[in-house]
Amino acid sequence: MREGEMSGVAFSAIGQSGCEKKVNVSATRYLATNFEGFRFHTSVLCLCVGVRASNSTSRLPIKCMSAATDMPPTVSETKASFLKAYKRPIPSIYNTVLQELIVQQHLMRYKRTYRYDPVFALGFVTVYDRLMEGYPSDEDREAIFQAYINALKEDPEQYRIDAQKLEEWARAQTANSLIEFAAREGEVEGILKDIAERAGSKGSFSYSRFFAVGLFRLLELANATEPTVLQKLCTALNIDKRSVDRDLDVYRNLLSKLLQAKELLKEYVDREKKKREERTESQKANEAVTKCLGECQYARQ
Repeated sequence: MREGEMSGVAFSAIGQSGCEKKVNVSATRYLATNFEGFRFHTSVLCLCVGVRASNSTSRLPIKCMSAATDMPPTVSETKASFLKAYKRPIPSIYNTVLQELIVQQHLMRYKRTYRYDPVFALGFVTVYDRLMEGYPSDEDREAIFQAYINALKEDPEQYRIDAQKLEEWARAQTANSLIEFAAREGEVEGILKDIAERAGSKGSFSYSRFFAVGLFRLLELANATEPTVLQKLCTALNIDKRSVDRDLDVYRNLLSKLLQAKELLKEYVDREKKKREERTESQKANEAVTKCLGECQYARQ
């Protein structure tokens, strides 16, 4: 996302740009079989995530770390854990996303430098909720979230708690108070100070696209969408704004593609439903004619 574009981008509108509703038959059939066009690539979500250190500057409990001596599972084992925890079938448009996403997050999760932090959690929760918007069942959507995070041997409740905590904090901020976190005391301020400290030390902070989405979510909730605010916040956190701009562009395009895919799927489902209804009506009409002919034949006898 270029600086000049930031003021015009809100999460409620991100997924609505560049989406054409006209589709052809071949595109719809392609979606119905295997939606390869929406496949995540390694470059789409490079989940190399930096994590908050266990530091007295923040009081948020961290429950998402496994022992350093544990042997990391394989990607196949992580995927198997997810499928074991959630056994119900998932519509292909969502399943394709989730399978690609869990592979990428597994590779991030078991990097030697990986440590969890709440801004990353906010970013992941935001991405997940946007991607799974419109899922047929709210209960199933949350069950999938639980199974997904548990498969990575982390705590889904902690993700939700931290994301909610940061969202509530951001809603009470202004553009100035958001970027001046270092001059104030507080739980979330402590988290941000810790990130800034680690990001300023070479090798102690691992940036990710989820982190970029988490930053933008903070800005959105604080109604701080002026282009200069992101620059100042990145500077305060010792984060490269160019990377954030690039990754927010990726996220916006991702949501745009997802919206197109959902529209294709809806059109396909609606058309198939109409065909079934037409077949049912035709069958009922044939049965009525057959019954009438039978009654007439009986009356003549």
